[in-house]
Amino acid sequence: MTLQLSAGLGQLPDSIRELHTNYLLNAQQQDGGYRGREPESDIYYTSFALRALAISGMLYGSSAERAATFLRNQLKEEIAGVDLITLIYSVKLLEVSAGLDVLQQKASAWRDRFLEFLNACQRPDGGYARGPENPRSSTYQTFLSLICFELLSANPREPEATIRFLKSQQRDDGGFVEFAPMRRSGTNPTAAAIGGFKMLGQVPDNLKVDAAEFLAEMQTSEGGLRANTRIPIADLLSSFTGLFTLVEIGEQRRLQLDALTHFITQLAANKGGFCAAIWDTDTDVEYTFYGLGSLALLASLGQLDHAQKASHHS
Repeated sequence: MTLQLSAGLGQLPDSIRELHTNYLLNAQQQDGGYRGREPESDIYYTSFALRALAISGMLYGSSAERAATFLRNQLKEEIAGVDLITLIYSVKLLEVSAGLDVLQQKASAWRDRFLEFLNACQRPDGGYARGPENPRSSTYQTFLSLICFELLSANPREPEATIRFLKSQQRDDGGFVEFAPMRRSGTNPTAAAIGGFKMLGQVPDNLKVDAAEFLAEMQTSEGGLRANTRIPIADLLSSFTGLFTLVEIGEQRRLQLDALTHFITQLAANKGGFCAAIWDTDTDVEYTFYGLGSLALLASLGQLDHAQKASHHS
């Protein structure tokens, strides 16, 4: 994904890339980490900042070294389950993009710890929960766990059971739910399920078509995609995950791309960074990753002229 999005961003004007890259670099805190909308640096948001810098080709030098220092300091603390997964991603990004060894001489021990945690999160239905004590499998957590196995060059246990779990999460509308008791499909669980199928081998054709139809229906009059049918307002997260998934399965033609491009560019702030939705007035590094990722995909689909002409969200 990093390579794919980097190629798309390479088609954007230098001024747009520099605007958002400077925003990301300036958002780094004294301790080397990044924050969300709270004042403290956070592993989760640091991961998104590093992803955004990686696809921009700017994850190197002093900012990368400071981020590595932040992550090393986090290794000394007790790390919650979700943060452990984002930590794996960040460690690998810094290793691949900047040549930095965050784990240093303890890589083997940490790899064993990571794998032990992931395996402890697998539930009897084949899916993965958010923590070893959590009884319920999550579609999104299953997707994240599969990414981590790939990053660690390891194979998940019982992949056939995981495939069965993902299939069981699909509903009659073609989309997928986050948890088994749910009946209303969502954009992000659908994207996670399709991503999971891809990592486990392939997306069954019938699921691909049904999911594509569901995601296309999530596009609103604003141009973006909404999280589910109960939410009338589009958001940047759902727009990115929905677009990325449709591009991955070759079904992007189902979206009104001009309208989506206008929606995405409206969320770009004049000072750099992206907001979550039209109603939002604040930027953060997580949504800046979604915004840059969306622009990259749209540029690769020939929407570059529309992106350049669209107005910015102040």
